[in-house]
Amino acid sequence: MDHIKSAIRTIPDYPKPGIMFRDVTTLLGDAGAFRAAVDAMVFPHAGKKIDKVAGIEARGFILGGAVAHQLSVGFVPIRKKGKLPHTTLSQSYELEYGTDEVEIHTDAIKPGESVLIVDDLIATGGTAEAAIKLIRSAGGEVVGCSFVIDLPDIGGAKRIESHGVKVASLVAFEGE
Repeated sequence: MDHIKSAIRTIPDYPKPGIMFRDVTTLLGDAGAFRAAVDAMVFPHAGKKIDKVAGIEARGFILGGAVAHQLSVGFVPIRKKGKLPHTTLSQSYELEYGTDEVEIHTDAIKPGESVLIVDDLIATGGTAEAAIKLIRSAGGEVVGCSFVIDLPDIGGAKRIESHGVKVASLVAFEGE
Protein backbone atom coordinates (compact mmCIF):
# COMPACT_ATOMS: atom_id res chain seq x y z
CA MET A 1 0.00 0.00 0.00
CA ASP A 2 3.01 2.30 0.39
CA HIS A 3 3.38 2.43 -3.41
CA ILE A 4 -0.25 3.49 -3.70
CA LYS A 5 -0.05 6.09 -0.93
CA SER A 6 3.19 7.56 -2.27
CA ALA A 7 1.61 7.91 -5.74
CA ILE A 8 -1.09 10.26 -4.38
CA ARG A 9 -0.17 13.94 -4.56
CA THR A 10 -1.09 16.20 -1.63
CA ILE A 11 -1.91 19.81 -2.45
CA PRO A 12 -2.03 22.05 0.63
CA ASP A 13 -4.66 24.77 0.99
CA TYR A 14 -6.82 23.59 -1.93
CA PRO A 15 -9.63 24.41 -2.56
CA LYS A 16 -9.38 26.64 0.53
CA PRO A 17 -6.87 27.32 3.30
CA GLY A 18 -6.43 24.46 5.76
CA ILE A 19 -7.52 21.72 3.34
CA MET A 20 -5.02 19.05 2.29
CA PHE A 21 -6.36 17.97 -1.12
CA ARG A 22 -5.56 14.36 -2.05
CA ASP A 23 -5.04 14.24 -5.81
CA VAL A 24 -5.35 10.76 -7.35
CA THR A 25 -4.50 11.92 -10.88
CA THR A 26 -0.85 11.16 -10.10
CA LEU A 27 -1.82 7.63 -9.05
CA LEU A 28 -3.81 7.21 -12.27
CA GLY A 29 -0.75 8.29 -14.27
CA ASP A 30 1.52 5.73 -12.60
CA ALA A 31 0.78 2.40 -14.33
CA GLY A 32 2.07 0.25 -11.47
CA ALA A 33 0.26 2.19 -8.75
CA PHE A 34 -2.96 2.32 -10.78
CA ARG A 35 -2.85 -1.44 -11.38
CA ALA A 36 -2.06 -2.10 -7.71
CA ALA A 37 -4.93 0.16 -6.60
CA VAL A 38 -7.48 -1.53 -8.89
CA ASP A 39 -6.33 -5.00 -7.83
CA ALA A 40 -6.52 -3.99 -4.15
CA MET A 41 -10.01 -2.52 -4.63
CA VAL A 42 -11.20 -5.81 -6.16
CA PHE A 43 -9.55 -8.12 -3.59
CA PRO A 44 -11.94 -7.55 -0.61
CA HIS A 45 -14.87 -8.46 -2.86
CA ALA A 46 -13.42 -11.64 -4.39
CA GLY A 47 -15.95 -14.44 -4.27
CA LYS A 48 -18.92 -12.14 -3.68
CA LYS A 49 -21.79 -12.08 -6.13
CA ILE A 50 -21.48 -8.71 -7.86
CA ASP A 51 -23.60 -7.85 -10.88
CA LYS A 52 -22.60 -4.20 -11.36
CA VAL A 53 -20.04 -1.67 -10.24
CA ALA A 54 -21.38 1.85 -9.70
CA GLY A 55 -18.81 4.64 -9.97
CA ILE A 56 -19.42 8.08 -8.49
CA GLU A 57 -18.66 11.04 -10.77
CA ALA A 58 -15.94 11.73 -11.79
CA ARG A 59 -12.88 9.83 -10.57
CA GLY A 60 -15.14 6.95 -9.58
CA PHE A 61 -15.81 6.48 -13.30
CA ILE A 62 -12.14 5.77 -13.98
CA LEU A 63 -11.61 3.51 -10.99
CA GLY A 64 -15.04 1.90 -11.18
CA GLY A 65 -14.66 1.12 -14.87
CA ALA A 66 -11.36 -0.62 -14.18
CA VAL A 67 -12.83 -2.53 -11.22
CA ALA A 68 -15.86 -3.58 -13.31
CA HIS A 69 -13.48 -4.81 -16.02
CA GLN A 70 -11.51 -6.87 -13.47
CA LEU A 71 -14.75 -8.38 -12.12
CA SER A 72 -16.21 -8.92 -15.63
CA VAL A 73 -19.42 -7.07 -14.70
CA GLY A 74 -21.33 -4.05 -15.98
CA PHE A 75 -20.68 -0.46 -14.96
CA VAL A 76 -23.22 2.14 -13.79
CA PRO A 77 -22.26 5.84 -13.75
CA ILE A 78 -23.64 7.81 -10.80
CA ARG A 79 -23.80 11.33 -12.21
CA LYS A 80 -24.57 14.80 -10.99
CA LYS A 81 -28.11 15.97 -11.71
CA GLY A 82 -28.87 16.78 -15.34
CA LYS A 83 -25.96 14.90 -16.93
CA LEU A 84 -27.74 11.71 -18.01
CA PRO A 85 -29.74 11.74 -21.26
CA HIS A 86 -32.53 9.26 -20.41
CA THR A 87 -35.11 8.83 -17.64
CA THR A 88 -33.43 8.94 -14.23
CA LEU A 89 -33.81 8.25 -10.54
CA SER A 90 -32.34 10.92 -8.30
CA GLN A 91 -31.23 11.28 -4.70
CA SER A 92 -30.41 14.54 -2.96
CA TYR A 93 -27.79 14.93 -0.25
CA GLU A 94 -26.54 17.66 2.05
CA LEU A 95 -23.47 19.73 1.36
CA GLU A 96 -21.74 22.10 3.74
CA TYR A 97 -23.75 24.96 2.22
CA GLY A 98 -26.88 23.58 0.56
CA THR A 99 -27.79 20.39 -1.26
CA ASP A 100 -26.88 18.51 -4.44
CA GLU A 101 -28.29 15.53 -6.32
CA VAL A 102 -26.95 12.43 -8.00
CA GLU A 103 -28.74 10.32 -10.60
CA ILE A 104 -28.71 7.00 -12.42
CA HIS A 105 -30.76 5.84 -15.38
CA THR A 106 -33.95 4.06 -14.35
CA ASP A 107 -32.87 0.95 -16.26
CA ALA A 108 -29.26 0.88 -14.99
CA ILE A 109 -29.90 -1.55 -12.14
CA LYS A 110 -32.40 -4.39 -12.16
CA PRO A 111 -34.20 -5.33 -8.93
CA GLY A 112 -32.11 -7.77 -6.93
CA GLU A 113 -28.79 -6.98 -8.61
CA SER A 114 -25.75 -6.80 -6.33
CA VAL A 115 -23.84 -3.53 -6.70
CA LEU A 116 -20.38 -2.44 -5.54
CA ILE A 117 -19.92 1.34 -5.17
CA VAL A 118 -16.50 2.75 -6.11
CA ASP A 119 -14.96 6.20 -5.72
CA ASP A 120 -11.53 7.70 -5.14
CA LEU A 121 -12.09 9.11 -1.65
CA ILE A 122 -14.42 8.90 1.34
CA ALA A 123 -14.56 12.03 3.49
CA THR A 124 -17.94 12.99 4.98
CA GLY A 125 -19.69 10.15 3.18
CA GLY A 126 -22.56 12.31 1.89
CA THR A 127 -22.21 11.40 -1.77
CA ALA A 128 -21.63 7.72 -1.04
CA GLU A 129 -24.66 7.69 1.27
CA ALA A 130 -26.76 9.22 -1.54
CA ALA A 131 -25.40 6.54 -3.91
CA ILE A 132 -26.49 3.79 -1.50
CA LYS A 133 -29.99 5.25 -1.25
CA LEU A 134 -30.16 5.65 -5.02
CA ILE A 135 -29.14 2.05 -5.72
CA ARG A 136 -31.57 0.75 -3.12
CA SER A 137 -34.39 2.86 -4.61
CA ALA A 138 -33.68 1.13 -7.93
CA GLY A 139 -34.07 -2.25 -6.23
CA GLY A 140 -30.37 -3.04 -6.07
CA GLU A 141 -28.48 -4.48 -3.14
CA VAL A 142 -25.29 -2.64 -2.15
CA VAL A 143 -22.66 -5.27 -1.34
CA GLY A 144 -19.96 -2.80 -0.35
CA CYS A 145 -18.10 0.41 -1.06
CA SER A 146 -14.48 0.55 -2.20
CA PHE A 147 -12.34 3.69 -2.02
CA VAL A 148 -8.67 4.40 -2.62
CA ILE A 149 -8.48 7.01 0.17
CA ASP A 150 -10.20 7.27 3.55
CA LEU A 151 -10.07 10.41 5.68
CA PRO A 152 -11.08 8.69 8.95
CA ASP A 153 -11.01 11.86 11.06
CA ILE A 154 -13.99 13.14 9.04
CA GLY A 155 -16.08 10.02 9.71
CA GLY A 156 -17.52 9.11 6.31
CA ALA A 157 -16.69 5.40 6.52
CA LYS A 158 -18.53 5.11 9.83
CA ARG A 159 -21.49 6.96 8.33
CA ILE A 160 -21.64 4.44 5.46
CA GLU A 161 -21.25 1.47 7.78
CA SER A 162 -24.22 2.76 9.81
CA HIS A 163 -26.29 1.86 6.71
CA GLY A 164 -25.12 -1.76 6.95
CA VAL A 165 -22.61 -1.38 4.12
CA LYS A 166 -18.99 -2.51 4.51
CA VAL A 167 -16.33 0.00 3.49
CA ALA A 168 -12.96 -1.03 2.09
CA SER A 169 -10.29 1.61 1.56
CA LEU A 170 -6.66 1.26 0.56
CA VAL A 171 -4.92 4.10 2.37
CA ALA A 172 -5.84 6.46 5.18
CA PHE A 173 -4.65 10.01 5.69
CA GLU A 174 -5.27 10.76 9.36
CA GLY A 175 -4.92 14.10 11.05
CA GLU A 176 -3.35 15.74 8.04
